[in-house]
Amino acid sequence: MFKNACYFRLGDGFELPPIPALEKVLQKTRFIPCGPTQAESSGWVPPRGGKHTQLAELVGGQLILKLCTEKRAVPSSAIKAGVEEKIERYKKETGQERVGARAKKEFKEEVLLDLLPRAFTKRAHTLLWLAPEHKLLVIDSGTLAGADRIVSALLAALLDVPGAGAAMDLQPIHTELSPSVAMAQWLSTREAPYNFTIDRDCELKTPDDQKSSVRYARHTLDIDEIAQHIAAGKVPTQLAMTWNERVSFVLSDAGQVRRIKLLDVVMDGVDKPGKDDDGFDADAAILTGELAGLIPDLLDALGSEPAA
Repeated sequence: MFKNACYFRLGDGFELPPIPALEKVLQKTRFIPCGPTQAESSGWVPPRGGKHTQLAELVGGQLILKLCTEKRAVPSSAIKAGVEEKIERYKKETGQERVGARAKKEFKEEVLLDLLPRAFTKRAHTLLWLAPEHKLLVIDSGTLAGADRIVSALLAALLDVPGAGAAMDLQPIHTELSPSVAMAQWLSTREAPYNFTIDRDCELKTPDDQKSSVRYARHTLDIDEIAQHIAAGKVPTQLAMTWNERVSFVLSDAGQVRRIKLLDVVMDGVDKPGKDDDGFDADAAILTGELAGLIPDLLDALGSEPAA
């Protein structure tokens, strides 16, 4: 299910909207593939996938949604070549040597409309997890920019559900320590925070225009060399860690949890789904249960959240 986690804090008064009312709203913005001249399309799809039709899945009092985005990728080089061809044709037909900005813009729009039907489409699916009990919204995105787009789609949907949008108090989570400062401390002192271990991958960069970087992959990080890089001014931007010997992940300098992997101990004893069971409920319960423990511990490791 979730491979990444961008997380936001839900307000104290947030409650899940009535599922039938939410389902009705989501169905109005169900995903429709891009049209021939459409550059992008997004909409809600069934979290269970397959032949299911329900868009709002409730598992253990927690809401899971999935947004699908499809884009038509037109190479910039093709657009540039098409515009230049139109400019040259325009010059020959009119005898003018200069082409105004407005005409160039029109040429670009014409070229794009011509190329879009022939462009390949690419789809991306993003899961959302709303957990009122833990006051969390978690989005399967490795970047804040990607998560913000999904949040906007969610808020737009909730605003159409009577009473739901007004109660949607949503805030990014800030901590006393920035992730990069915390990671530098853990690496320099060679002491991981409680319930965590440091694994064998990390990246350090200089916070200047050069962005000089050093990467360690499948390498012990308990070495003087890393502390020396940090003392010289390099800042950790990624660090592989394991939580409670149950979940491995990579922490980014922006606080995202990436490359989430459940370890074998989590899945031991879990029954395999039967013939008529898609395994969705079990997978959702297991993963959200682990993240519900990992995220609060990670926030504690980063100095917790400042008091309002």
